[in-house]
Amino acid sequence: MKSGIFFWIMRLAVAVILVQTLYFKFTASEESVYIFSALGIEPYGRIGTGIAELITVILILIPRTSLFGAIMGCGVMVGAIFAHLFVLGIEVKNDGGTLFILALITFLCCVTLVFKDRTKVMNLLN
Repeated sequence: MKSGIFFWIMRLAVAVILVQTLYFKFTASEESVYIFSALGIEPYGRIGTGIAELITVILILIPRTSLFGAIMGCGVMVGAIFAHLFVLGIEVKNDGGTLFILALITFLCCVTLVFKDRTKVMNLLN
């Protein structure tokens, strides 16, 4: 029972972080436009990433599809982490590294959720 609550909290953490960032992507906030312009993929990359994150949230909150959401979340967050490490830097527009830390937290939660269902992943691969 306790482990079930723990994994629900992890799923909710991912969902809350991703939903919170969706507002900024879909409203073309200054920081989002700056980030995706620096990556050379504004506006399509910003909107596409927002859609991918929205799909991730929906999948991760539905128990039957949470594994797929976690896998998708891992992929999206690897992109975000690499963008911070190789293009943007840890700190973006004096945010103190908040976006990078949120990406790491989301990635670690998603990896944990995938690891929890690793037998299902192995069955999907066979």
